[in-house]
Amino acid sequence: IQGVTGFVGFTFNQKPQPISQEEARAILQKTGEIKAEKHLKPKQSFTPGEAVRIVDGPFDTFTGTIEEVNLEKGKLRVMVGIFGRATPVEVDFLQVEKI
Repeated sequence: IQGVTGFVGFTFNQKPQPISQEEARAILQKTGEIKAEKHLKPKQSFTPGEAVRIVDGPFDTFTGTIEEVNLEKGKLRVMVGIFGRATPVEVDFLQVEKI
């Protein structure tokens, strides 16, 4: 392959292992060469105005109110209080739980 100088994950004189169709599709979706086939659907439904607790990431333990649900990106915009001010933060569905 032109421009390729090596492969990660195999030792000298061994052939690289092929990736699966699913792995290839995921790479092509991330690079934008093919359109994603399905959207990430939350295990639970979220509605603007609901109270949630962030359970992962830099805002872990913060509580806030859902302002926007983006099903295409699998993200929520949550208003949390930081230094006494309402501040929007974007989190993944899996980073929050309802309270």
